[in-house]
Amino acid sequence: MGKNIIITGTSRGIGFELVQILASQGHSVLALSRNELPVSNLNLKNVSTFPFDLGDLKAYKKVNEFIEKEWEHVDVLINNAGALLNKPFQQTSFADFEYVYKTNVFGVAELTRLVLPFMKKDGHVVTISSMGGVQGSMKFAGLAAYSSSKGAVITLTELLAEEYKETGPSFNVLALGAVQTEMLQEAFPGYQAPTTAKEMADYIADFALNGCKYYNGKLLQVSNSTP
Repeated sequence: MGKNIIITGTSRGIGFELVQILASQGHSVLALSRNELPVSNLNLKNVSTFPFDLGDLKAYKKVNEFIEKEWEHVDVLINNAGALLNKPFQQTSFADFEYVYKTNVFGVAELTRLVLPFMKKDGHVVTISSMGGVQGSMKFAGLAAYSSSKGAVITLTELLAEEYKETGPSFNVLALGAVQTEMLQEAFPGYQAPTTAKEMADYIADFALNGCKYYNGKLLQVSNSTP
């Protein structure tokens, strides 16, 4: 039985791979990204896409209308979109922090809030964080806004799991280590990660579909390297 799955950040990297993996398994996918062309060019019959910016409050209405009209319910939400900033802290302005947090924290919170009324007890909200957001993990200079935002959604996930523990859905967060994506190259130019975007997407797809049977309110560190 196919599920209805929303994925953000689908124009490249892990999100782009996730769309193809889950669609190939027969699930219906709503792929949300500011640039919808990479996904729309795939011409997958069970995939819907339109331009969506997590920082644009008006854009959320379109998502709400799509769910009401096309699906009526959502089984899985994968908060995968992320904004990266690599800049010395002294040069990181209020606007810089706002830009990163709008996508990585405020957008995650708002989309989750919008989707929750359409989710059942056995639904699953999976948020993609980073090892840089894990307390006690190795930290890297220049990533103050990015890594702190990724720490925020870890705590947010724990809070939502507590608040919705009686009614569901389940909430879990995956803190990823180095994955060979465009974003990694922006943060660590020249670094070669041991894990490809496709390999990580395979893991996330399986976890999104099955992890809620075993976990709720948990942070899983999915990393075999540093960074």
